[in-house]
Amino acid sequence: MRLIKRLAHKPAVLVNASAIGWYGERGDERLTETADGGASFGHAVCADWERAAVQAERFGVRVVRLRIGLVLGTEDGLLAQLLTPFEYGLGGPIGSGQQWMSWIERDDMVRLIAHAIATPALSGAVNATAPEPVRNATFTQELGRALHRPAFLRIPAAPLRLVDRDFAEELLLGSKRVLPEKALASGFKFRHASLRGALAAILGGRDAEANNSVAQGSGITRVA
Repeated sequence: MRLIKRLAHKPAVLVNASAIGWYGERGDERLTETADGGASFGHAVCADWERAAVQAERFGVRVVRLRIGLVLGTEDGLLAQLLTPFEYGLGGPIGSGQQWMSWIERDDMVRLIAHAIATPALSGAVNATAPEPVRNATFTQELGRALHRPAFLRIPAAPLRLVDRDFAEELLLGSKRVLPEKALASGFKFRHASLRGALAAILGGRDAEANNSVAQGSGITRVA
C-alpha cells in the first residue's frame, strides 16, 4: 500500500490472490461470494490478506479479491502431486470421499485474472473456481479414467490427521462447494467448466507422449 500511496498515477485495479480457504469447512453448503467466512486457520490467513488489499480502495483503486480454488495443471499443485501415484494405480478417494473439491483449470485461471483487469464493473470478492465442483470420490474416479488407471485405494483420514491435523482438515478432508456466481454474471466464459473436459485438456499431451514412447520402443513409426 505504501507504493500505491506514493505513486502519482495510481493503478486502475489491484487483483488480489486470496483463496477459498476464506470460507472454512462448510460441508455441502453452496458458497457464493455472499457467503460468510468460517472460523479456521485458512480463513484467518485469507481474511488478513484481503483486508490488506482492500486498503488500496482508499486511493481510488478498484480491488478484485480472487478466492482461488484448486488450480489444475501438470507443472505444480495438487494434480501434479497426484499424477505419480495414480499412474501406478495407487490412487483413490481420500477419507470418506464425500468432501467437495472446488477446482479451476490453470488456463481458465489466467483468463479470469485478465477478465478481472479488463472488466471495470467487477470488484470485491470473486470466486475463482469452475462452475462444477465435484466430490473427492468423483475427482479421483475422473483422474483414474483420464489416466486409464484404477482408482480404488482409499486413503484413510486417521493417518492423515496424525501426520498434520490442520493440513489434513484444511486441504484434504475439508469440504468447500464454491460457485463462481460473480464471474459468470460479469460475462466470463469458462473453457473448462467440467472436470472431465479439463482433465482431457490437461492430460491429453501426456497421453500422446506416452503413446509415442511406446511406439518408438516397439519400432513402430507414426505418421502425422
